[in-house]
Amino acid sequence: MSPSALPPGYVRSAQGAAELIARDWASDVLRDVLRAHRTLFHWAESQGDREALRGRGVAWATTIAPSSAAATPVVVRHSRHGGMFAGVTGDLFLRPTRAPHELSAAVRLAEAGVATPEVIAYAVHPVAGVFARSDVMTRRLPPGRDFPAAWRADASPESRQAIIDAVAALLRALSAAGAHHADINIKNVYIAGTGASATAFVLDVDRVSFGGTADAAARNFARFARSVRKWNERHNLGVGDDALVRLAALAWVDG
Repeated sequence: MSPSALPPGYVRSAQGAAELIARDWASDVLRDVLRAHRTLFHWAESQGDREALRGRGVAWATTIAPSSAAATPVVVRHSRHGGMFAGVTGDLFLRPTRAPHELSAAVRLAEAGVATPEVIAYAVHPVAGVFARSDVMTRRLPPGRDFPAAWRADASPESRQAIIDAVAALLRALSAAGAHHADINIKNVYIAGTGASATAFVLDVDRVSFGGTADAAARNFARFARSVRKWNERHNLGVGDDALVRLAALAWVDG
C-alpha cells in the first residue's frame, strides 16, 4: 500500500490485492462491493439503475447507499490512457496509477473554489511488477452537458453568453488556484444549469499540476481555445472568434 497521507475524511483499506481509498462514510460498503464484484467498475456495470456515459470508454452512473449516509449518485470509470499510445498502454499504469494524484488535485481544487467532481473512492489493482489498473468513483454532477452539447443546445445570444461567463469563471478560478490543466478541452468542461445559474466544472483533473506559475492562466486559455478551434474545423461547432475574444477578456478579470 502507498504510505502517502490521505486528505481528511478518506480512509485506506484492502480487499485481497486491491487497495481501496474511500470517503469514510463509503468505505465499508465499497469494501463489500470489491469482495462481491472484484472491481468498482464491474459492480457499477451490474447495477439495475446504471446509465452509460460515453467518453474515453464508457463510464457507469449509478448510486451507492451506505447505511450511514443517504443514497448518493456516483459515476464509476475505468482509468485508460488517451492519445497516440492508448492502443499500446491501454489501461495499464505505473503503480500507484494516476488515481492518488486525481484525488489530491480534486480536493485541492475544491478547497480553492474550483468546480470539479468530488472523488468518492478509487481502487488500485496490481497487475504485474510495477503496473496496475484503477477505477475511480466520483459524485455525479448536476444535470448538464459537456461544452459542445451545451453550446449547440441553445443558440440564443443570452444562453451562449452565459456559457462563456461560466467558462471564464472556471478559468479564473483555476488561475487563482495556481493550477495548470495540461489537457483542458471542450469535452472535459461540463456545463451544469442554464442562464445565470450555469456553472462550468472541470473534469480529468489527474492532468492538473500546481505551482502558481505566472503563465498558468495563459496556458489554460490557450489549450482550451485550441480545442475550440479544432472542433470548429472538424465538427462545425460554430464558436466564433468573437466568443473567444469575450472569453479571453473575462478570463483575465480579477474577482
